[in-house]
Amino acid sequence: MYKPAFFFIVFVLLSIYGIDYSKTAVAGPRFTDNGDGTVTDHKLGLMWAKSDNQGNIEWKQAEQWAKYHFAKTIKSKYTNWRLPTIEELRSLYVNRIKYKGYITDCGLLVKIVPEIKLSCILLWSSETALGAHLAFNFNIGDSFTVPTYDTSGCRVLSVRSLK
Repeated sequence: MYKPAFFFIVFVLLSIYGIDYSKTAVAGPRFTDNGDGTVTDHKLGLMWAKSDNQGNIEWKQAEQWAKYHFAKTIKSKYTNWRLPTIEELRSLYVNRIKYKGYITDCGLLVKIVPEIKLSCILLWSSETALGAHLAFNFNIGDSFTVPTYDTSGCRVLSVRSLK
């Protein structure tokens, strides 16, 4: 009689305390470090840059950096690099109570998967809203509009589809 309630409580507690199902024995690891400055995301079928561009950058420059410049910084020759979508960026945010994140070079805390290193909290996305470009904030875990010319804390993280 109490079994369904017991399992529901266990499920809720596991969800609250942040069990990472992407790293269970059944699913296998979500990320693989390719050893060339990139990380493969098996869950989404993407390849990410292992780190951001390491400096403030406006959106137009970020778009160019993602598409063309990043490929010149790694040994392997992959094509189709681009800016990520907000949902792709959101998938990297770690929203677990026990996960502390790390302090970036700009002195702010980020809660991104540990396989990817950021130098500050904001990453440009390929999307716009209300006539402005969207950036994802890895300190608070949400996106918002940023004027195109603003560079304060804005970085770029290149991504490409594996297909």
